[in-house]
Amino acid sequence: MSAFIHEWLNLLVRWVHVIAAIMWIGDSFLFMWLDSHLTAPSRPREGAVVGELWMTHSGGFYEVVKRKSLAQGEMPDTLYWFKWESYTTWISGFLLLIIVFHLNGASLLIDPGVYPLTSWQAIAISLGLLPVAYGVYELLWKTPLAKNNRVFAAVGFVLITGLAYVLTHLFSARGAFLQVGATLGTIMAANVFFRIIPAQRYMLAMTREGKPVDTTLGLRAKGRSIQNHYLTLPVLFTMISNHFPSTYGGSKPWLVLGLLFVVGAGLKYVMNFRVNTPPLVWAGTGLAMVGVVFLTRPPPDPALEQFAGKPPVKFEQVASVMQTRCATCHAARPSTPMFAAPPQGVVLDTPDSIRAHADRVFVRAVATKTMPLGNLTGMTEDERALVGAWFAQGGEVPSDAKMPDFVAPPVAAAPAEAPTAGANQADIPESARNYFASVCSTCHGPNGAGDGTVAAALDPKPRNFGDKAWQQSTTDEAIKKIIVEGGASVGKSLVMPPNPSLADDAETLNGLVKLIRAFGA
Repeated sequence: MSAFIHEWLNLLVRWVHVIAAIMWIGDSFLFMWLDSHLTAPSRPREGAVVGELWMTHSGGFYEVVKRKSLAQGEMPDTLYWFKWESYTTWISGFLLLIIVFHLNGASLLIDPGVYPLTSWQAIAISLGLLPVAYGVYELLWKTPLAKNNRVFAAVGFVLITGLAYVLTHLFSARGAFLQVGATLGTIMAANVFFRIIPAQRYMLAMTREGKPVDTTLGLRAKGRSIQNHYLTLPVLFTMISNHFPSTYGGSKPWLVLGLLFVVGAGLKYVMNFRVNTPPLVWAGTGLAMVGVVFLTRPPPDPALEQFAGKPPVKFEQVASVMQTRCATCHAARPSTPMFAAPPQGVVLDTPDSIRAHADRVFVRAVATKTMPLGNLTGMTEDERALVGAWFAQGGEVPSDAKMPDFVAPPVAAAPAEAPTAGANQADIPESARNYFASVCSTCHGPNGAGDGTVAAALDPKPRNFGDKAWQQSTTDEAIKKIIVEGGASVGKSLVMPPNPSLADDAETLNGLVKLIRAFGA
């Protein structure tokens, strides 16, 4: 899949997901509010009336009457259901999980510094966790815990925090937060599909047949609906968490997530009951928020303490780090196949852009170490310290500063039997060598061995140009076609992106073929 198509799929599916989630959560908020504000009927009413509510909105008045059940002849011609909002939210969320975290070799899910998972292992864990978690949830409902909401909530908090702990020790912290959200979103949608809607269908069927309705089914469905309701704000946080690296960039991201679930559920309780909220809920919510702030606080003025007294750092040194570790993604035209445009619109391939984003670079790459993403480009601790010292010294960028040129990889002479016999460094134009260094080496490595800085996150792995069997099996024209049109053009890996600009640059294109052949020496 091309980066362009991937970007648009991400945008469109994410848009649908947000719209559906707004509708689903809005329904949950409305009906919970209605139930908590029902009053005794103001006048005699027929049927099993539980309560009534009057509202004004949009220049009119609304009268809401809630009945526990209906007699056979009272069934209305039109009855509105609330289910597709939840189904659409889950379907779009599941697709988004695949598009964002499973494609491109699960590179956003894997952090080799946390645990050395292969892409298929990470994807298998991610997908397998969804039904397993729902199965565990269903088992809890079959225990006496289901009869005590407070105990059930306490056990749920322990399990969610435990899940966060395990996932943050398997996946990248960013990926773990989203995976927890996807897992709980699956439980919420499954509650609607497998329990709440079937209970309502049963109630309607019994009413139409004039048979007594077992109201305990409705009460159990209501219990699951309430649990869904109190999970809405915590799950909403997981949806937006990737924009706030301070929440997952610390030493205990699992605890931060657990406490934020307490904050979200507590805040929802306060929204429902306002002044009638028990002091214990106020205190618990406030203390959890204090805990989150404490755990996500930055190091005590690291720019002054940690980097004080470091030798002076020149901008050229920092620019070199940005060029090799950051600009593969954060460039006007990213060289990595994972992105069609710079993530978050942050560009770090010019002196002016580095100056403009110096604060963000320091926070993400030095203070929280949440960038580079999964450290795919291999930024070292010395390089982080270098950037930190430069920032602590004022982050000066000279007016005449320039970005360093890419260093071309070493090139071996081609063997006599190669199609480009006699090729040597002089035969390969500088434009081809620089193009390979700036665009191709990210995946294929500086020596064409398929060991570039992002290779570990890609599946299938980049081609090793030193493979003599492959060298003998392909032609120069086939190599040119793949370079210009991408791997998909010849039925190969979709991860290999097209380079259409080379179609009109014969010198660079032919030079790249010579270079690739030379790697097979």
